[in-house]
Order: sequence, then structure tokens, then C-alpha cells
Amino acid sequence: MSSYKEVSAERWRLSVAPMMDWTDRHCRYFHRLLSKRALLYTEMVTTGALLHGDVPRHLQYSAQEHPLALQLGGSEPADLAHSARLGASWGYDEINLNCGCPSERVQRGAFGACLMNEPSLVADCVKAMVDVVDVPVTVKHRIGIDKDESYSFVRDFVGTVAEAGCNTFIVHARNAWLQGLSPKENREIPPLRYEIIAMLKADFPDLVVCVNGGIKTNVEIASHLQACDGVMIGREAYHNPWLLSQWDTIFYGAPADSLSRESVEEQMVEYMELEQARNGQGWYGIARHMLGLRHGLAGSRKWRQLWSDHRLKHLPAREVLALSRSSPFEFEAEATQI
Repeated sequence: MSSYKEVSAERWRLSVAPMMDWTDRHCRYFHRLLSKRALLYTEMVTTGALLHGDVPRHLQYSAQEHPLALQLGGSEPADLAHSARLGASWGYDEINLNCGCPSERVQRGAFGACLMNEPSLVADCVKAMVDVVDVPVTVKHRIGIDKDESYSFVRDFVGTVAEAGCNTFIVHARNAWLQGLSPKENREIPPLRYEIIAMLKADFPDLVVCVNGGIKTNVEIASHLQACDGVMIGREAYHNPWLLSQWDTIFYGAPADSLSRESVEEQMVEYMELEQARNGQGWYGIARHMLGLRHGLAGSRKWRQLWSDHRLKHLPAREVLALSRSSPFEFEAEATQI
């Protein structure tokens, strides 16, 4: 049975959201270079992929990525239990159930955000997983479905699922519109209602309640942490990853270190060389995840173009690094703000 009480709520203070096609193991390795403490999540992995697909391809990761959570997509309790057991055996620190994705493909699979309409089924899914693993089983969900903005909907969902053994809820502070909006539009058009997360924390003080959605700065993170237990950052962490470099000091009290963008780039090249030698993985598919490293700095556009130039794919990663260091980019110091 999952032993939540042995895991501090601090585990969820800062996290990077699961993002399809983005938070693969290479992206997570990069993010771990920037923050040693933030919780990282995989892309959503469906139960079907683990039941019928290449399990190592979906579950392999680098040991440096811990703490690391596996996000599952599915709605059959037995399949989720099997997948959760696999995830725990592979060493994941948490199993998370996706109840927030609004895409039509996910809806056709009868999971994701549409599961919020079936809280009893979600409770059965959670209990099935809790019964077979000793790591936390958590749920990521929205604050509502379509244009129903009643607080009672999400309150009752959380209450029902909590009774099944889920103690941690990561809440995207927007409704999911299941018809008429693309997944991208669902991240932008439904209004953000952060007050709902504060209300959930007030009504369920013994649960770990985290907020997700539209948060972009460390100032905003600090403000949200006054009302809930944790903050999950999605697109901003991907497009402006240097934000993570301040987290350990600001939010975990770790001593300031000498981390620089240049040292991170160097470590990523070492990783690219290792992946090339070990798995035949070219640098091009890895470098795409670090293109935001110099976000907001003068010369960053030219640097991005260099690391994303398919004409250089035949070169070793270290030669591309040398080009990036020899080019006349003018990177300006960026003010550090919380």
C-alpha cells in the first residue's frame, strides 16, 4: 500500500509538468542540471503502451533524474495497476494519473480530462494502484469540465478520489473544454481561476494541493506557495529553463552555486557524447530541449539557430559547441529576480 505519510509535502514544492513530445528523458536530464531538487515528470505514457509496447523504451531514464514521477494515461483499474507496478519496479518515485488532458485522441481512449466526469472510476483506478505500489499515487486534473465553473464539481471530485488513497492533487487552474478547443487553446482560453486551488487547500488541509497553469516567474511561484503546497511549471520551464537554476536557492535554501549557462551547455555536450556512444543517439534530437537556455539574452537567436541547424547534424556535438563558442554572440548578463 502506498505510504504517503512517509513522504514530505516538500517533495511537491516545485515541479516541471509532464508535456507530450517535450519532457522525454533527454529534456529531464537537462532540467536536472538546472535544479537538483525540483520534481520531474515523464511525458504521459498510456497503459496500452506498457501492456503491448516496448517497455524499456517508455520507461528508461538516467539515474540523475530523481526525484522522478511517471505519469500514466488510462481508465482501466487493472491496466493501471499493472502499469503502476511496472513503474515502481523501474524505480520511479511517484505514479501520477492524468485526469487533465483534453485532446480528442485522449478522449477517444476514455481517459484524461473526461475522467473528471467519473470520480468513482478514478477512485477505483487510484485504489488499484495504491494497493500494488509503495510510492505515492497522485492525480493531475483540471478545476472543471467545459463551462461548468461550479466549485462543488472539483471539490467533490477531490473528496471522492482522496477517499481511495490519493493524498496529492496537482490542479491545473483552468477548466478543460472537451469540445471546440484544441489542446493548445485549452491551455490559453479557459480563464485561470487560482482562487479554486486556495479553496481546495482550505477544504482539504491534510491533502497536498499544488497549482499549475500560466505561472511564469519566481515572484508568482512565491506568491502561490502562500496559498498551496506546491507549484508546477509547464511551458515556461521549457521555453525559459534558466528559471529553474534559481529554484534550489530561493525555494529550498540550498547554497548559491557557480552554475552558468556555459557550464550547462558543456554538460549537455558530455551527455550527448555519452548517448551517442551508448545508444547511437545523435545530438540533434537532444539539443532541441536546451534551445531556451539563453532565452532573453542578446545573441540567443543565433545561438538557437546553430544548435537547431540540421545541416550540422553530421558533426560531433563538441564541434558544434566549438562553433557556438567561436561565434560572435553577445550574451548580456541577466538580472536575477525571484
